Amino acid sequence: MSWRVMLWRVSWKVMSWKVSERMPEREPWRVSERMLEQKAGDTGEKETGVENREKQRKRMKQEKQAQMEMGFFWLVLAAMMGGFAALYGLLKKANGWFYESRLGDKQYSLPPGDLGWPLIGNMWSFLRAFKSTDPDSFISGFVHRYGRTGIYKAFMFGSPSIMVTLPETCRRVLMDDEQFVPGWPKATCELIGKKSFIGISYEEHKRLRRITAAPVNGHEALSIYLGYIEETVISTLDKWSVMGSFEFLTELRKLTFRIIMYIFLSSEGEEIMEALEREYTALNYGIRAMAINFPGFAYHKALKARKKLVAILQSVVDQRREMMKNNKSTTKKDMMNALLEVEDESGRKLDDEEIIDILVMYLNAGHESSGHITMWATVFLQEHPEFFRKAKAEQEEIIRNRPPTQKGLSLKEVKQMDYLSKVIDETLRVVNISLVVFREAKTDVNMSGYTIPKGWKVLVWFRSVHTDPEIYPDPKEFNPSRWDDHTPKAGTYLPFGAGSRTCPGNDLAKLEISIFLHYFLLNYQ
Repeated sequence: MSWRVMLWRVSWKVMSWKVSERMPEREPWRVSERMLEQKAGDTGEKETGVENREKQRKRMKQEKQAQMEMGFFWLVLAAMMGGFAALYGLLKKANGWFYESRLGDKQYSLPPGDLGWPLIGNMWSFLRAFKSTDPDSFISGFVHRYGRTGIYKAFMFGSPSIMVTLPETCRRVLMDDEQFVPGWPKATCELIGKKSFIGISYEEHKRLRRITAAPVNGHEALSIYLGYIEETVISTLDKWSVMGSFEFLTELRKLTFRIIMYIFLSSEGEEIMEALEREYTALNYGIRAMAINFPGFAYHKALKARKKLVAILQSVVDQRREMMKNNKSTTKKDMMNALLEVEDESGRKLDDEEIIDILVMYLNAGHESSGHITMWATVFLQEHPEFFRKAKAEQEEIIRNRPPTQKGLSLKEVKQMDYLSKVIDETLRVVNISLVVFREAKTDVNMSGYTIPKGWKVLVWFRSVHTDPEIYPDPKEFNPSRWDDHTPKAGTYLPFGAGSRTCPGNDLAKLEISIFLHYFLLNYQ
């Protein structure tokens, strides 16, 4: 064999080895398996793609449906809000349309303001303000919205009303008996009495006031009352000093009730006094409540209490008349005797209903107001030691100047309590125990360029006058010294009202308060 042949064979073997090394032989069953897997993979991908597209279509459909539902929801919500807004606007203007439209052209000259909601008017905002720490926010709301006009329209205590808040307008309403008559809410008249001073005509008021003035505020009557007030105050303070903690206002109200009942019915027994106190307390809660005559409400309870109160007083009147008929006299002279005996210039005497309603009226004024003012005067003096010391020094000076033979206070000494009088006046101004009185226009009245329609209520807002910073700098600050050499201008100080219907028991109330503070300042803290 030639060398060339041998070289060729070796080269071929080497090449064959390299080719077989690079391209290994495939087994037939493995090739088939891979082809099947690849085919199955292709089919799966196709199926997955179809499922994904189906899911995507479903998702898009659901999203579209959700968008439609959301759009419908917002449409309904917008419609509801629009409906509520429209209803709100209609209800807010309903009182105005109902009461103002009937006035014709006069509606355009009404004062600024609004009549609030149907039926309740502005009472919710009024009650909310007076249950808060800022009762003046009610009137300040009107001032903020409508300016300091001093006269505003509103719907108060069930009636379309005009509120007057400046000294000149308040004074004019109180002094003008020709154009304004009492306009107290029906509920108040029902509880206090239709024949009391708050519910009778001008002529009848003049007559009753004339014949009852002396038994209440006369010098002789006050001299008689002073001794009992002094005795009761001394014994009550002595009892309190050993009681420990107690509710001051509650005890003060009991004290003032005992005093006023003694003045009215000094000859009656303890049992009648306790019954009167129990029924009057229930009646008093109803005077400041909403007039809802339904079981469970304060006004309903008050009406029932008034019936019982009237029955008790009627029994006393009957007994006293019987005694007078038989020429028997009571052991002590009291206001009941005076009211039974008094007569006007024509010889007409008071009937039973007049006597009872007058007693209930004085009971409310003399008991409630005196108790609250006495409490606040005491609290203010305690909170201001400098005023306490000054008031106490004045009382000590009165004692030092008293004749050795004199026992107890005299009316002359009470009138010498100049600084204490300023303390009481300042307390009356700050506290505003009577924040508003009610009148009614007898005819259309023009005031400050506005019309007060005939038949509308007029609310004389004392509180806004007494807290006006233009009249009283720092009005909420208790400062008796502001009254030094100061005589208030007409209409700027109205704690007891003004005009012919000024509170008939103002002198008696101040006497009670003065006597209590005199002994408290001298001996207690």
